[in-house]
Amino acid sequence: MNSQNKIYQSYPSFDSRLKEWRQSGLNIIFTNGCFDLLHLGHVDYLERARSLGDKLIVGLNSDSSVKSIKGESRPINDESIRMRMIAALECVDAVVLFQEDTPLILIQNILPSVLVKGKDYDISNIVGADVVIANGGRVETLELVEGYSTTKLIETIQNKKGTE
Repeated sequence: MNSQNKIYQSYPSFDSRLKEWRQSGLNIIFTNGCFDLLHLGHVDYLERARSLGDKLIVGLNSDSSVKSIKGESRPINDESIRMRMIAALECVDAVVLFQEDTPLILIQNILPSVLVKGKDYDISNIVGADVVIANGGRVETLELVEGYSTTKLIETIQNKKGTE
């Protein structure tokens, strides 16, 4: 599938695709994030998340949402670039943009079978975990690849730039 066909600017534009998947009896996996500078940790995490069901939906923070969470210097890549990069991954079946600081409304609309976050989150602090569990789904936390984060990448780039 062309990666552009995996990109949705909002939940309503994704609703009919989700209904098709549900009618086919597919298990829906959901995760979310900023995915500002795509790196090995992201790819590994998304591949393992996808292995937990049939279709992986990635909720992507909009530019305004990233700024609100990470500060004015972020995102490095705008939402159209980030959406395209994530959609290009074979393990990702859909990318849905959300404007809010958290994906709670998106999770309430999608009601995934599996909600996935990194092990750096405690299940009690995962947004939407209670919604998914109440709907009969489950929450999984995955180990992260040690040493990889967008913040560390940015720091490395800034440090190298300072030594040139």
